[in-house]
Amino acid sequence: MLELITVGFSEIASLECILLIAVGVVVGIIFGSIPGLSATMAIALCLPMTYGMAPISGMALLIGLYIGGISGGLVAAILLRIPGTPSSVATCFDGYPLAAKGEAGKALGVGIFFSFLGTIFGILVLMCISPFLAKIALKFSFYEYFAVGVFSMTMMASLISGSVVKGLASGAIGFLIAMVGAAPIDGLPRLTFGFHALDGGFDILPLLIGMFAISEIIKAARERNVPQMTVTQNFKIKGFGFSVEEFISQIGNFFRSAIIGTCIGILPGIGGGTSNILAYTAAKNASKTPEKFGTGVIDGIVASETSNNATVGGALVPLLCLGIPGDAATALLLGGLTIHGLNPGPLLFDTEAELVYGIFAICLVANLLMVMAEYGGIKIFARVLTVPKYILMPIILVLCVVGAFGLNNRLFDVWAILAFGILAYILEKFSFPLTPIILGFILGPMIETNLRRGLIASKGSYLPFVTSPISAVFLAVSVLVVAFAVRKELRLSKKADQ
Repeated sequence: MLELITVGFSEIASLECILLIAVGVVVGIIFGSIPGLSATMAIALCLPMTYGMAPISGMALLIGLYIGGISGGLVAAILLRIPGTPSSVATCFDGYPLAAKGEAGKALGVGIFFSFLGTIFGILVLMCISPFLAKIALKFSFYEYFAVGVFSMTMMASLISGSVVKGLASGAIGFLIAMVGAAPIDGLPRLTFGFHALDGGFDILPLLIGMFAISEIIKAARERNVPQMTVTQNFKIKGFGFSVEEFISQIGNFFRSAIIGTCIGILPGIGGGTSNILAYTAAKNASKTPEKFGTGVIDGIVASETSNNATVGGALVPLLCLGIPGDAATALLLGGLTIHGLNPGPLLFDTEAELVYGIFAICLVANLLMVMAEYGGIKIFARVLTVPKYILMPIILVLCVVGAFGLNNRLFDVWAILAFGILAYILEKFSFPLTPIILGFILGPMIETNLRRGLIASKGSYLPFVTSPISAVFLAVSVLVVAFAVRKELRLSKKADQ
C-alpha cells in the first residue's frame, strides 16, 4: 500500500495539479460560506470545466471544491447563525453564541482545526478500508449488484427525509428520468414521445446543475426582498484559537464524532447533514454538563465540524469501491469520473490504481491547503458574505447555461437544466428531498441492467436473487429499513393527531 501511496503523490506532483487543488479549495470555501450556495453547487458549476482536462487534474479541482465547501459552511454558521451548508447546521448551536460573547476568533479557530482533523480521520479510513472492500466487491455478480442498488435506494429514501413516502417517491422520480432514452441491453427507445432529442436520454450534468444550482437561483429570486444580515468583521485568532488544555479535553469528543461522521458517510446518501446533528446529540448526551450546550461551548463545535468533515472520507468509500455515491456531492464526483470514461467500482482499483491513490493524495493535500487557507484568509471569506445576491446569482446563472451548453454543444441541455431547476423548486416547496432523485438517476440503470442480466443468466427465474447469501442479506435489510421507517412515520403521525 505504501508503494501505491507514493505513486499517488507522484501523480499529483505537478504545478498544475497543486494549483487546481488550491483554486478548488478557495472557491469551495467561498461557496460553502455563502448561505444558499454549497459545495454541491460549486462542483456542479465547475464540472464542465474538467471535460478537457486529464482525469487526475479534473479530480484535483473537484475534490478541492468538495473539501473546501464542506468546511467553509462553518463561517456563516458561526458569524451569522445561518449554516452555509446543511453539514454545518449543528455548528450554529454553539458557534454563534460563542461569537456573540466576543469570542468569534476562538469559535472559528476550533471549527477550522477540528474540520482539518475530521477530514484526516475520514481519509485515513478511506485509504485503509477501500482496497479490502474493493476485493470483496469483485466477487459480486448480477444478483449482488442488484441487491446493493436496492439497498442504497431504500437507505437514501428512508433516512434523508422525515417522510419515507416522499423519500421513496423522489427516488422513483430519479429512476423515471433515468429510463428516458435507449433501454439497457436491447437499446429500445422509451419515454421519448417522438422527440429525437430524448433518444440519448438525459446526461447527469444537466440534471445536477438544474437540481442544485438553478433551483437555488429561483429560491434566491423569490427571497429578493429579504434583507441580508451584516457580518461581524472585527475578530482575532490567537494561535489556533484554543489552548492545549482545551484540545486535550476534546480528544474523546473528537474520536466519537469522527467515527459517527465516517460511518454515516459510508452509508449511501445520508451525508454530513445528518452526521453533524447525530454527533452533536451524542456529545451532549455524553457530557457531564449538557445544560451548557447551546450557550457557546466548544464541545458542540468540535462534534459538528469533526463529524461533517469525517463524512467526506466516508462518502468516498462507496463511490470508489461500488460506484455508489455517498451523498449529493459525491454524485457529482461520480459524474466527473464518468465524463472521462472511468467507471467507479471494484475494477477501478485494478485498472486505474494510480488514479485511485492519486485521489487519496489529492484529499490529503486539499485538506492541508484548506486549513492554511481558512486560517490565513478567514477575514476575507467573511467579507464575501456581504456580496449582494442580486450580483452573485446572475453570474452563477450564466455559468450554469455555459456549462450545460458546453457539454454536448446543444441547446437542448440548456432547456433541460431550466426544466430540472423548476421541477426541483416545486418538489422542495412540497418538502420532497432532492438527493434521492440523483441517487435514483444513478442507480436506476445499475438496478435495471443487473436485474435483466440476472434474469437472462437464470433463464427468467427470480430465485437466485434471494438464494445468493450476499444478495439475500442486502434485500432483507432493505425490507427492514423501509418497514422500520414506515412504522416510525406512522407513530409520529399518530402523535401529531393526538
